[in-house]
Amino acid sequence: MVYFIPTPIGNLEDISHRSLKLLMRVSKIFCEDTRLTKKLLHLLEEKFQIQNHEKTYISFHSHNEDEVLKKIDIDQLKTQDWAFVSDAGMPCISDPGAKLVQFCQKNQIPYEVYPGANAALLAFVASGFLEASFTFFGFLPHKGKERQRRLEEILNHPHTSIIYESPHRIELLAKELSLHEGQRKVFFLKEATKKHEKFFKCDLGEIYELIKNTNQKGEWVVVLEKNPNPNPQTLLNVNDVLDLDIKPKQKAKLLSKITNKSSQEWYQKLSFDKKSQLN
Repeated sequence: MVYFIPTPIGNLEDISHRSLKLLMRVSKIFCEDTRLTKKLLHLLEEKFQIQNHEKTYISFHSHNEDEVLKKIDIDQLKTQDWAFVSDAGMPCISDPGAKLVQFCQKNQIPYEVYPGANAALLAFVASGFLEASFTFFGFLPHKGKERQRRLEEILNHPHTSIIYESPHRIELLAKELSLHEGQRKVFFLKEATKKHEKFFKCDLGEIYELIKNTNQKGEWVVVLEKNPNPNPQTLLNVNDVLDLDIKPKQKAKLLSKITNKSSQEWYQKLSFDKKSQLN
């Protein structure tokens, strides 16, 4: 049987008693990063004064999961207890694990998922947004038109949106969001459950000044209030203009005519995007 076990996202005390017992009991663990999992179990052993038995750690992540599944002994998964953990939080949520779930389903391997810590849900609750529905987008593309299109999709989304972002690109994201001013709130959470946890909630136009003047280390979760007036046609037109091979000033003028931002705001955004791609 395979157990999908959530791990703490920052505070060791957030692991459940049930998950802890299972991790100490099993002898084989699939893990996103074997080094991090070994370190985690060592810290848990010290923290809770429990004995950890010798284990076999099998690396399982997006770059090798297909190969691992080809070589795996199905009978062992059926007759022995195995655990799967990602580096932090719930497996399969912007982390590996989904292909192993599918493998278990396809081969009639019993499995169970334990509940536990998740940064996206924590941030949604902490945001204070009243809407019950939300969409989780995970990490944005790093740069270029693909990132721009995804961001426009999120900004135009009719429900609350949740995004993960790394410390290397959080200032860029804040800058991108700040150019879309209006009566919408955004919530930024960093270092969830850790000693230096911090969050910000403000209007879109204010977030860049707050983020650029704070320590950006650590993983971030961003919760964006829903667009009260989503317009799918506007999203298409924006992308059409962005794809045109014309000067930035001309693009800015066209974009100002199909959105509620001025040509100067669009020109600043286009210039910023070009600089970020060069870096």
